[in-house]
Amino acid sequence: MRDDREPERRPGRRDVLLMGAGTLGSLGLAACSGSGGGGDAGAAGDPRKGRITVWSWQGPAAELKALIPEFNKTYPDIQVTVEDIGNPAIWDKITAGMAAGGRGLADILHIGVDYLPGYVERFPGGLADLAPLGANTHKDAFAPGLWGTVSPDGKRVNALPWEANSAGFYYRADLFERAGVDVEALQTWDETIEAGKKLKAKTGAYLLGIDKPASQPDAANFFQMLLQLQGAFYFDLEGRITLDSPAAVRAMTLIKTMNDAGLVSDLAGGWNALMSSLKRGTAAVLPWPTWFGGVIEEQVPTEAGKWKVRLPPAVRRGGPTAATVNSTHLAIAGSSRHRAAAWSFIEFALTRPASQVRIYRGKGIAPALMKAYDDAVFHQPSAFFSGQRKGETFLAALKAPSPAVNYTSDYARALKLVTDAQSKVLLKGADPAKVLRAAADDLARQTGRKAAR
Repeated sequence: MRDDREPERRPGRRDVLLMGAGTLGSLGLAACSGSGGGGDAGAAGDPRKGRITVWSWQGPAAELKALIPEFNKTYPDIQVTVEDIGNPAIWDKITAGMAAGGRGLADILHIGVDYLPGYVERFPGGLADLAPLGANTHKDAFAPGLWGTVSPDGKRVNALPWEANSAGFYYRADLFERAGVDVEALQTWDETIEAGKKLKAKTGAYLLGIDKPASQPDAANFFQMLLQLQGAFYFDLEGRITLDSPAAVRAMTLIKTMNDAGLVSDLAGGWNALMSSLKRGTAAVLPWPTWFGGVIEEQVPTEAGKWKVRLPPAVRRGGPTAATVNSTHLAIAGSSRHRAAAWSFIEFALTRPASQVRIYRGKGIAPALMKAYDDAVFHQPSAFFSGQRKGETFLAALKAPSPAVNYTSDYARALKLVTDAQSKVLLKGADPAKVLRAAADDLARQTGRKAAR
């Protein structure tokens, strides 16, 4: 499960990303490209020998450490040290290392999807190109859409996918049953809102919760999920701003409709408020990704059999119900003098099904590697989730078509403007189209990017 890192991760995202895009982004760019030159295969070192260091955090770091004994059976002369840097501390440390021309960076860096484009754009050469090391041989091994994230131009490969979390719809089946609602029959969010009205009237429970004042940067998670269910995001693949696209307005309008109907509880305070709401049963739906199922099991173990999970309803009838809403990756620093050895470890950890199955069993980290899902662990009934085969639910999502998502180096700025716009909608009843257009205009002024209108 990833609850051991998630409470730490979110509060620091906005500040660290903005720092990387601003102050540190202007430092050391030329030095990065001279610190190892990601495309220089001749300087990559020996693929079977070397001392390499890996930076990760909490649970993922522990699982990488657990792989080392098995790895050393095949590569006895590669010494691997995994360091738990913590989250969000790791983003500060990577950003500072890249700004210093790569000095002090680990060989292997665990990087979230929202940070990867910023590092690539702001620090040319800061990450090694994995294509000369053989990364393209694994191009079709991962969940659809992820290769476009790590290799936007189809040539250079900036990282290899590790985990892929799909949008989920965890719900209290017992509450919906009391309200006389068949959750599995809900096809759209409009239908879900109507069901939420019955739910509130019969049980007193809210449909879902949102951090209305945006006290934490993850306050826009639900909005972002609704966007991705429409194949949209804050930017298009050309990097143009799409904060006020029809899909964005539709997503924010749905949120306003829920809120105006009294179906949205306030999760001001972030993670602690969410955990308190979960334990008190404030909301009947938790629209969170794959990994959150483990959090529910740990936080409310006595509610086994009351919970179920499905993919989210579509935004529009007949539309997608699957979206890969976040992922993490392993990259190699351009400054590494042991890139070949580092690649040997990354291949062992991320392209070998047995490694990914072990990691899933240990911490519930959902693999991006599709072949890993052949293992029985992903097809076992869950007693907690009413006998459902939870792994198969999310496997179906990963198999579905999923467009690449372009976070760009300006994601943090977009995130801040989106959460502010959402707060105006939720707390002041603002018009979604107007606040999103204003946000898009502000983002254009801040970044110099064009709006896709």
